[in-house]
Amino acid sequence: MIPCPISDRTDVYDVVPEANRKVLDSLDYFIVENVRSARRFLSKAGISRRIDDLEFVELNEHTSAGEAVEAMVRPIAEGHSAGVISEAGVPGVADPGALAAEACHRLGIRVVPLVGPSSILMALMASGLNGQSFAFCGYLPVRPPERAKALRTLERRAHAEGQSQIFIEAPYRNVKLLEQILSVCGVETRLTVACDITAPDEYIATRSVGAWRREAMPDIGKRPTIFIIG
Repeated sequence: MIPCPISDRTDVYDVVPEANRKVLDSLDYFIVENVRSARRFLSKAGISRRIDDLEFVELNEHTSAGEAVEAMVRPIAEGHSAGVISEAGVPGVADPGALAAEACHRLGIRVVPLVGPSSILMALMASGLNGQSFAFCGYLPVRPPERAKALRTLERRAHAEGQSQIFIEAPYRNVKLLEQILSVCGVETRLTVACDITAPDEYIATRSVGAWRREAMPDIGKRPTIFIIG
Protein backbone atom coordinates (compact mmCIF):
# COMPACT_ATOMS: atom_id res chain seq x y z
CA MET A 1 0.00 0.00 0.00
CA ILE A 2 1.98 2.95 -1.37
CA PRO A 3 1.19 6.53 -0.25
CA CYS A 4 1.72 9.42 -2.63
CA PRO A 5 1.64 13.20 -2.10
CA ILE A 6 -1.74 14.77 -1.37
CA SER A 7 -0.88 17.88 -3.38
CA ASP A 8 0.60 17.95 -6.90
CA ARG A 9 2.56 21.02 -5.79
CA THR A 10 4.56 19.04 -3.23
CA ASP A 11 7.80 17.21 -3.97
CA VAL A 12 7.40 13.46 -3.42
CA TYR A 13 10.14 13.04 -0.82
CA ASP A 14 9.07 16.11 1.13
CA VAL A 15 6.07 14.08 2.36
CA VAL A 16 6.97 10.43 1.60
CA PRO A 17 9.98 8.70 3.20
CA GLU A 18 12.98 8.18 0.93
CA ALA A 19 12.95 4.54 2.07
CA ASN A 20 9.80 3.97 0.00
CA ARG A 21 11.87 4.39 -3.18
CA LYS A 22 13.46 0.95 -2.69
CA VAL A 23 10.01 -0.65 -2.64
CA LEU A 24 8.89 1.31 -5.71
CA ASP A 25 11.99 0.19 -7.60
CA SER A 26 11.18 -3.46 -6.88
CA LEU A 27 7.70 -3.44 -8.43
CA ASP A 28 6.48 -3.72 -12.00
CA TYR A 29 2.75 -4.25 -11.39
CA PHE A 30 0.48 -1.58 -9.92
CA ILE A 31 -3.19 -1.48 -8.91
CA VAL A 32 -4.11 2.21 -9.05
CA GLU A 33 -7.06 4.53 -8.71
CA ASN A 34 -6.00 6.50 -11.80
CA VAL A 35 -3.32 5.36 -14.25
CA ARG A 36 -2.40 8.86 -15.39
CA SER A 37 -1.83 10.24 -11.89
CA ALA A 38 -0.02 7.04 -10.82
CA ARG A 39 2.40 7.28 -13.74
CA ARG A 40 3.00 10.95 -12.91
CA PHE A 41 3.71 10.09 -9.26
CA LEU A 42 6.16 7.32 -10.15
CA SER A 43 7.93 9.59 -12.60
CA LYS A 44 8.28 12.35 -9.99
CA ALA A 45 9.45 9.73 -7.48
CA GLY A 46 12.41 9.05 -9.78
CA ILE A 47 12.06 5.26 -9.87
CA SER A 48 14.76 3.32 -11.68
CA ARG A 49 12.41 1.41 -14.00
CA ARG A 50 11.03 2.81 -17.24
CA ILE A 51 7.41 3.86 -16.70
CA ASP A 52 6.41 2.35 -20.06
CA ASP A 53 7.66 -1.07 -18.91
CA LEU A 54 5.28 -1.13 -15.94
CA GLU A 55 1.83 -2.70 -15.90
CA PHE A 56 -1.16 -0.81 -14.47
CA VAL A 57 -4.76 -1.82 -13.75
CA GLU A 58 -7.36 0.64 -12.48
CA LEU A 59 -9.36 0.07 -9.30
CA ASN A 60 -11.71 2.99 -8.71
CA GLU A 61 -15.22 3.87 -7.61
CA HIS A 62 -16.64 2.24 -10.76
CA THR A 63 -15.05 -1.14 -9.96
CA SER A 64 -17.41 -3.64 -8.36
CA ALA A 65 -16.13 -5.98 -5.69
CA GLY A 66 -15.81 -9.58 -6.77
CA GLU A 67 -14.39 -11.09 -9.95
CA ALA A 68 -12.84 -7.87 -11.27
CA VAL A 69 -10.82 -7.35 -8.09
CA GLU A 70 -9.96 -11.05 -7.89
CA ALA A 71 -8.48 -10.79 -11.40
CA MET A 72 -6.39 -7.78 -10.34
CA VAL A 73 -4.79 -9.60 -7.40
CA ARG A 74 -4.35 -12.93 -9.23
CA PRO A 75 -0.81 -12.02 -10.38
CA ILE A 76 0.07 -11.47 -6.70
CA ALA A 77 -1.27 -14.91 -5.80
CA GLU A 78 0.95 -16.28 -8.58
CA GLY A 79 4.06 -14.84 -6.96
CA HIS A 80 4.36 -11.25 -8.20
CA SER A 81 4.66 -8.27 -5.86
CA ALA A 82 2.33 -5.35 -6.53
CA GLY A 83 1.81 -1.80 -5.36
CA VAL A 84 -1.56 -0.15 -4.66
CA ILE A 85 -1.61 3.61 -5.29
CA SER A 86 -4.41 6.09 -4.53
CA GLU A 87 -4.95 9.24 -6.54
CA ALA A 88 -3.76 11.20 -3.49
CA GLY A 89 -2.56 10.28 -0.01
CA VAL A 90 -2.76 6.78 1.42
CA PRO A 91 -4.50 3.91 -0.40
CA GLY A 92 -7.28 2.00 1.32
CA VAL A 93 -8.49 4.87 3.52
CA ALA A 94 -11.50 6.60 1.99
CA ASP A 95 -10.20 4.94 -1.16
CA PRO A 96 -11.19 1.96 -3.36
CA GLY A 97 -7.77 0.38 -2.77
CA ALA A 98 -9.38 -1.22 0.29
CA LEU A 99 -10.99 -3.73 -2.09
CA ALA A 100 -7.56 -4.93 -3.21
CA ALA A 101 -6.37 -5.25 0.39
CA GLU A 102 -9.52 -7.18 1.32
CA ALA A 103 -9.08 -9.60 -1.60
CA CYS A 104 -5.44 -10.15 -0.63
CA HIS A 105 -6.35 -10.98 2.97
CA ARG A 106 -8.98 -13.42 1.72
CA LEU A 107 -6.34 -15.18 -0.40
CA GLY A 108 -3.72 -15.19 2.34
CA ILE A 109 -1.53 -12.58 0.65
CA ARG A 110 0.51 -10.32 2.92
CA VAL A 111 -0.54 -6.64 2.82
CA VAL A 112 2.21 -4.13 3.71
CA PRO A 113 1.32 -0.49 4.49
CA LEU A 114 4.08 2.04 3.78
CA VAL A 115 4.44 5.34 5.62
CA GLY A 116 2.99 8.44 3.99
CA PRO A 117 0.56 11.36 4.30
CA SER A 118 -3.11 10.90 5.20
CA SER A 119 -5.12 14.13 4.97
CA ILE A 120 -7.68 12.72 7.41
CA LEU A 121 -5.18 12.01 10.18
CA MET A 122 -3.09 15.11 9.46
CA ALA A 123 -6.19 17.30 9.79
CA LEU A 124 -7.02 15.62 13.11
CA MET A 125 -3.40 15.98 14.30
CA ALA A 126 -3.52 19.73 13.73
CA SER A 127 -7.09 20.33 14.88
CA GLY A 128 -6.70 20.35 18.65
CA LEU A 129 -9.88 18.26 18.83
CA ASN A 130 -10.19 14.83 20.44
CA GLY A 131 -7.62 12.47 18.93
CA GLN A 132 -8.46 9.65 21.37
CA SER A 133 -11.93 9.06 19.95
CA PHE A 134 -12.85 10.02 16.40
CA ALA A 135 -14.87 8.83 13.42
CA PHE A 136 -14.41 9.38 9.71
CA CYS A 137 -17.89 9.81 8.23
CA GLY A 138 -17.01 10.23 4.56
CA TYR A 139 -19.37 12.32 2.45
CA LEU A 140 -22.57 13.79 3.90
CA PRO A 141 -25.83 13.83 1.90
CA VAL A 142 -25.91 16.36 -0.93
CA ARG A 143 -29.51 17.58 -0.48
CA PRO A 144 -29.65 20.38 2.14
CA PRO A 145 -32.46 18.92 4.32
CA GLU A 146 -30.76 15.51 4.61
CA ARG A 147 -27.37 17.16 5.09
CA ALA A 148 -28.72 19.35 7.90
CA LYS A 149 -30.08 16.24 9.62
CA ALA A 150 -26.71 14.50 9.27
CA LEU A 151 -24.89 17.53 10.68
CA ARG A 152 -27.16 17.64 13.73
CA THR A 153 -26.53 13.91 14.30
CA LEU A 154 -22.76 14.40 14.11
CA GLU A 155 -22.93 17.41 16.42
CA ARG A 156 -24.96 15.45 19.01
CA ARG A 157 -22.45 12.60 18.85
CA ALA A 158 -19.52 15.00 19.24
CA HIS A 159 -21.07 16.55 22.35
CA ALA A 160 -22.49 13.37 23.91
CA GLU A 161 -19.47 11.11 23.32
CA GLY A 162 -16.67 13.66 22.98
CA GLN A 163 -15.89 12.01 19.64
CA SER A 164 -14.42 14.12 16.83
CA GLN A 165 -16.52 13.80 13.66
CA ILE A 166 -14.48 13.99 10.44
CA PHE A 167 -16.05 14.38 7.00
CA ILE A 168 -15.35 15.61 3.48
CA GLU A 169 -17.12 17.06 0.46
CA ALA A 170 -16.52 17.38 -3.26
CA PRO A 171 -14.35 20.53 -3.45
CA TYR A 172 -16.82 22.50 -5.57
CA ARG A 173 -19.45 22.05 -2.81
CA ASN A 174 -17.16 23.07 0.08
CA VAL A 175 -18.55 26.59 0.46
CA LYS A 176 -22.19 25.44 0.56
CA LEU A 177 -21.31 22.81 3.16
CA LEU A 178 -19.44 25.31 5.35
CA GLU A 179 -22.33 27.76 5.13
CA GLN A 180 -24.74 25.06 6.27
CA ILE A 181 -22.50 23.95 9.14
CA LEU A 182 -22.41 27.52 10.42
CA SER A 183 -26.18 27.78 10.04
CA VAL A 184 -27.11 24.47 11.66
CA CYS A 185 -24.59 23.92 14.46
CA GLY A 186 -24.57 25.61 17.86
CA VAL A 187 -22.27 28.52 18.61
CA GLU A 188 -20.15 26.53 21.11
CA THR A 189 -19.50 23.62 18.74
CA ARG A 190 -15.88 23.48 17.60
CA LEU A 191 -15.18 23.28 13.88
CA THR A 192 -11.89 22.56 12.11
CA VAL A 193 -11.44 23.48 8.45
CA ALA A 194 -8.29 21.92 6.96
CA CYS A 195 -7.61 22.80 3.34
CA ASP A 196 -4.86 21.82 0.86
CA ILE A 197 -2.92 19.88 3.47
CA THR A 198 0.85 19.74 2.73
CA ALA A 199 0.50 22.27 -0.12
CA PRO A 200 2.36 25.61 0.02
CA ASP A 201 -0.93 27.40 0.78
CA GLU A 202 -2.14 24.91 3.39
CA TYR A 203 -4.86 26.33 5.66
CA ILE A 204 -5.90 24.72 8.97
CA ALA A 205 -7.98 26.51 11.60
CA THR A 206 -10.18 25.48 14.54
CA ARG A 207 -12.71 27.86 16.05
CA SER A 208 -16.13 27.76 17.65
CA VAL A 209 -19.01 28.05 15.22
CA GLY A 210 -19.81 31.39 16.84
CA ALA A 211 -16.30 32.65 16.07
CA TRP A 212 -16.48 31.35 12.50
CA ARG A 213 -19.72 33.27 11.98
CA ARG A 214 -18.02 36.52 12.94
CA GLU A 215 -15.19 36.12 10.43
CA ALA A 216 -14.89 36.23 6.67
CA MET A 217 -15.31 32.84 5.04
CA PRO A 218 -11.98 31.14 4.24
CA ASP A 219 -11.15 30.57 0.58
CA ILE A 220 -11.92 26.84 0.29
CA GLY A 221 -13.82 26.77 -3.00
CA LYS A 222 -12.62 23.95 -5.28
CA ARG A 223 -9.80 23.06 -2.84
CA PRO A 224 -9.54 19.62 -1.12
CA THR A 225 -10.81 20.18 2.42
CA ILE A 226 -11.35 18.14 5.59
CA PHE A 227 -14.03 19.23 8.10
CA ILE A 228 -14.08 18.15 11.76
CA ILE A 229 -16.81 18.82 14.32
CA GLY A 230 -15.88 18.51 17.98
